[in-house]
Amino acid sequence: MSIEPVITSRSQHPISRKWISPNAVRVLYRLKEEGYHAYLVGGGVRDLLLGREPKDFDIATDAKPNEIKKIFRNCRLIGRRFRLAHIHFHDEIIEVATFRSNIAEEPAAEAVVPPDAADTAAAPEPAPLPEPMPPSPEGEGTPIAQPSEVRLEKPRPPRMLKTEDGMILRDNVFGTPEQDALRRDFTVNALFYNIANFSVIDYVGGMDDLKKGLIRIIGDPMVRFTEDPVRMVRAVRFSAMLGLTIEEQTEQALLDLRDRVGLANASRMWEEVQKLFLLGEGEKTFQLLRKYGMFGIIFPALNEWIDTESGGFPHIWVGKAFEWVDTCVQSGKKVEPHILFALLAGQYIEEKAEGLRKNGLAPLEALDKAVTEFLAEHTPRVQIPRKLGLMIRDMLWNQGRFEKTQGKQPLYFYRRPGFRDAFEYLRFSSEVTGQRLELRAWWKEFIKVHANLPEAKPEPGKPHTPSERSGKRRRRRPRKPGAKVLKPTP
Repeated sequence: MSIEPVITSRSQHPISRKWISPNAVRVLYRLKEEGYHAYLVGGGVRDLLLGREPKDFDIATDAKPNEIKKIFRNCRLIGRRFRLAHIHFHDEIIEVATFRSNIAEEPAAEAVVPPDAADTAAAPEPAPLPEPMPPSPEGEGTPIAQPSEVRLEKPRPPRMLKTEDGMILRDNVFGTPEQDALRRDFTVNALFYNIANFSVIDYVGGMDDLKKGLIRIIGDPMVRFTEDPVRMVRAVRFSAMLGLTIEEQTEQALLDLRDRVGLANASRMWEEVQKLFLLGEGEKTFQLLRKYGMFGIIFPALNEWIDTESGGFPHIWVGKAFEWVDTCVQSGKKVEPHILFALLAGQYIEEKAEGLRKNGLAPLEALDKAVTEFLAEHTPRVQIPRKLGLMIRDMLWNQGRFEKTQGKQPLYFYRRPGFRDAFEYLRFSSEVTGQRLELRAWWKEFIKVHANLPEAKPEPGKPHTPSERSGKRRRRRPRKPGAKVLKPTP
């Protein structure tokens, strides 16, 4: 049974084309000119209706991925779980997806598309096997077919694939706009902006939920969160970012199924964590994750440390770190992921390193091991890159360099790669602990005086971390007079 959408005309909503990326408008019109339906979808429509500036402009269409690629020369097809088209412009990538359905329309053991045709949307029917050869005149039965005569196709994995308990592993079944809306996560993210007549199309009651200030999952909350546990984390993020309340049944399912967040793909969680904490509402998001018991599932060791006391006082470091990052982001300053994690886990790692030093490890070795243990504790849930761990280690190790304020040491340190990151950590840690405030003031004045000096940049391929080799190149010995030079024989 089809759903009749609610159409909101241009005069009844605030979205204007001038607020949409010109590249997105160009893609929408090009698809329309080629005879396809094309809508602006998802968070971009939601944010425009709320009067917010969208981070991305995503498009949904009835054109298949290979058809999109033929239309746009600057198109690249990506993804296995979801087959997507990325339209590359000079300073922007517009993501285009084909309308999808959550209804499997094919048996699981159908034949596979050859690898070179992986970008096609719906796989063609497998070619029938050749008929058996007639018996030979000698009566020796059917001759064996040569490899060139029979080509067996490998079985193709299904475009819709779920685990036994219902978690989606692959979802490439194409559908209608209605089906596409119903398979999206929340009602406020399932609105379509139609470039053909500038209307907003609503199949799921998203416009009403926006007016009521609600985050509501589409369909049965227990089923939808089981299909994709990351949706629970996204519900918290949208609630914190948009100031919306999680609808009652959605919230109850989130509480009942929160442990399943630990089953989410670790690389997806790494991408999601950056969105959680680097968009300007990290502290509010952190408090909501703690409220619903999900922060401890995502960051188990760090959460356990937060719940303990040090010297009779609770650990307030992590909450203060989120407040600091939010202030930076809201003032227009970009915060890189390694800065975020250094601020979040700095005190935790330093306490761990101090314990290792007491057990006899050298300071740098203790810090190395502490960072390695931190990554090992959390990487199974969030795939934190190893490179990020090295950058955190450098920031913490460089804190000792700030004590050297005599002679040429300050200028040498100031021009070293990584100084700015280390100073950001000093600013934050002194603010939270109340220590080294005079030292911070000294370096702030030093930076002001030497602001016109360029910071040294690392040479490509040259290590600058403390544990890596940084020795001078060995000079060749001069050749002795009369020495023979061996040449390779031809």
